[in-house]
Amino acid sequence: MSMTFADLSLAPPLLRALAEEGYSTPTPIQARSIPLLLQGRDLLGMAQTGTGKTAAFALPLLHRLAATPRPAPMGGARILVLAPTRELVSQIADGFESFGRHLQPSVTTIFGGVSQFHQVNALKAGVDIIVAAPGRLLDLINQGLCDLSQLEALVLDEADQMLDMGFAKPIERIVATLPKDRHTLLFSATMPKSIAALAESLLREPEKVEIAPPSTTVERIEQSVMFVDAADKKAALLALLRQPGIGQAVVFTLQKTIANEVCAFITEAGITADALHGNKSQGQRERALEAFRTAAVQVLVATDIAARGIDVDTVTHVFNHDLPSLPESYVHRIGRTGRAGRSGVAITLCDAEQRAWLRDVEREIGRALTVQADHPWHSEAAKNSTLRPPVLGGAPVKEIRPQEKRERKVWTEEEKLMARAAAKAA
Repeated sequence: MSMTFADLSLAPPLLRALAEEGYSTPTPIQARSIPLLLQGRDLLGMAQTGTGKTAAFALPLLHRLAATPRPAPMGGARILVLAPTRELVSQIADGFESFGRHLQPSVTTIFGGVSQFHQVNALKAGVDIIVAAPGRLLDLINQGLCDLSQLEALVLDEADQMLDMGFAKPIERIVATLPKDRHTLLFSATMPKSIAALAESLLREPEKVEIAPPSTTVERIEQSVMFVDAADKKAALLALLRQPGIGQAVVFTLQKTIANEVCAFITEAGITADALHGNKSQGQRERALEAFRTAAVQVLVATDIAARGIDVDTVTHVFNHDLPSLPESYVHRIGRTGRAGRSGVAITLCDAEQRAWLRDVEREIGRALTVQADHPWHSEAAKNSTLRPPVLGGAPVKEIRPQEKRERKVWTEEEKLMARAAAKAA
């Protein structure tokens, strides 16, 4: 007989909320993590994206609030969750509010791109739960507007992406302001050396819950590649989007300008689409995500900044208009489909310049993608290319990973220029 949430001894208000959401059986990451977290154990959680990690930490932390009711510390919070992007911050906060609807905890989101006025006002009285992006939170701490000295629990979600986005130092500075006697949870989809080092520095005798090997892609996602010339990518993508069986789809591009171009091209062809990237204001990003969640638009065209912030169970397809420069990003991209037990399809368009990145992806996931060659745009030149990676912002992108740069402690001026160009282009 399978385990149910009732078997986990969660507080009755949480079980009631879960029942109202239609959840009765925990996912593997939830079934293994929740009992450990209810015991107060530090945890290193490794699981594929889309496996229910938010509930795995939100439910036991909400149970903690219910079991030990007390006012939140003024200017601070009892629980802090750090996440890499504004979209993911909002998504996690929604999860806390949904699961905690009958407990009514105070939840505040903190991220950049918007005025800090309302964030500061919420902090003054103290809140139960802060869900934050590291940059803005550190800014408020430095201004003396946020005091986390009485924090009880810290969660780092999607820790690998936070480090890849350059948040190592902000996280270090935030943690330095926290009490040492705290409950700490770290969740990640991949396990590079930098995450292992971070876990060792933050966690005390942690339990490790690993649902799948790091970087393993979800088995129910059908993955393939089409070799095409760069000039044919938009036409090939449009033909794919017009195939029967395409429900909602996410298209990933390497740069913001390409995302806008692809979105305009799709829209002109009569398919509803919106773009999601770092040049969009917070309001524009929220509206784009809401339109996608409600199926007001069929296609969302995004850069990697949104790879883990799109939590829509009805996504049937992911299309990589461009390959990612970091192979682990491929895992997070295709994890936007095949969610909540559904199957999914991921198709990658590979041109000659990005062929080297495809080899990196295949090494990362431990398998070769199925080649689709029976289409009008097939390019043997792209398939057999030995070119180096493409140019971003006028500077060639070397295969030096962000974590490798941090481990070396030294950035050459050339690497700094290339990193800035790549970040600007994304």
